[in-house]
Amino acid sequence: MDEKTMVNDALSMINSSLTGYANIIAQTDNTSLRQTLQQIRNNDETSQFDLAKIAEQKGYYVPAAQAPDTEVNKVKSQFMQ
Repeated sequence: MDEKTMVNDALSMINSSLTGYANIIAQTDNTSLRQTLQQIRNNDETSQFDLAKIAEQKGYYVPAAQAPDTEVNKVKSQFMQ
């Protein structure tokens, strides 16, 4: 297996984990467990971001073009209502 495939697989697994954590955290009533899961999720988010940056630098991943500020502000205002 080549490096690009391994990096993409790792990113895919982390992304799936993040989705799972979000679902579990939302349904957890135990404060201590909730905090622990949030810490694990935060660590995974950091790892995902770092790995995505490495993948981008190596040309394994090309992010979508950034939206213009007008579009970003439009979406922000919709969520703030």
